[in-house]
Amino acid sequence: MTRTGTVVLLGARGDAHVQEVARRLRAEDVDTAVVDTRAFPEETRLSLTESLDGIVVDGRELGRPAAVYLRGLHAHPLAFGVDAQEAMDADWRTTLTAFREKSALLLGLLSRWERLGVPLYNPPSSDWSMHKPAQLAALRDAGFPVPRTLWTNDAEAVRRFAREGRVVYKPVAGGAATRELREADLTDERLAALSAAPVTFQELLPGENLRVYVLDGAVIASLRIVSSSLDFRQHEERIEQVTLPPEVAHGCVKACEVLGLRWTGMDLKRDADGAPRVLELNGSAMFLGFDARGGTDVAGHLTRALARHARGG
Repeated sequence: MTRTGTVVLLGARGDAHVQEVARRLRAEDVDTAVVDTRAFPEETRLSLTESLDGIVVDGRELGRPAAVYLRGLHAHPLAFGVDAQEAMDADWRTTLTAFREKSALLLGLLSRWERLGVPLYNPPSSDWSMHKPAQLAALRDAGFPVPRTLWTNDAEAVRRFAREGRVVYKPVAGGAATRELREADLTDERLAALSAAPVTFQELLPGENLRVYVLDGAVIASLRIVSSSLDFRQHEERIEQVTLPPEVAHGCVKACEVLGLRWTGMDLKRDADGAPRVLELNGSAMFLGFDARGGTDVAGHLTRALARHARGG
């Protein structure tokens, strides 16, 4: 077997995406290391020295890998797959402090690899763009079509925004379903909830949902999601592959470049005129479900990209 460089996968060892990419890499005889971030610091052992490449994980030196796929850091009590309820109930301050320290070391690890020139899917320098108020504004500033959007905790600003047409609302950081804003939501009592947390309000787009995967400057998959639900995640009736017009495909690639992403799963939705508008770009998009139901091979494309780096390509 020809020795390859090492590809590092960061995420929970039990995560289906990590497992599938690891399985495919090993099937191609690519040296693969999984850094289980969900098990850190309880089980995963990580040591960094003052040298940029002074990196040891579970007793193995991983100074300068060939490439890194970041699935997730699990660096917050609310992160997907993290169960910190018991620890938070027992001592929330100590628990939050521990997660802060965990995050600092893991981000330091990723930043070292970026500094060393390791190809990262995706790099920490793109983290700013994962904050939706920054992401959509940056895309609009670069000329991309995005929905009319308001992020606020100001009740009167919401009422003014709602006068201009149908509106949906959702969390600023995501996680909950998108809902349509109704007249009953504009009462003083309902809008008083904004004093607890800001909310995203956005123009309702009535057209079809599109998911586009971009990898290393090329569209590798594009799908139409057929759903009668406002938020397709609540009920995906059908997922079909589609061919994007060249100008739309080019725009998806350019959007990645604007945000500094090597790869993404990008959500678009058509407006009343049928024109696609950008909703968001995901820094660590899920893809196995789309591959299974839509007949795409995002997993294969990603694996081959990582393998090329491992072989020096």
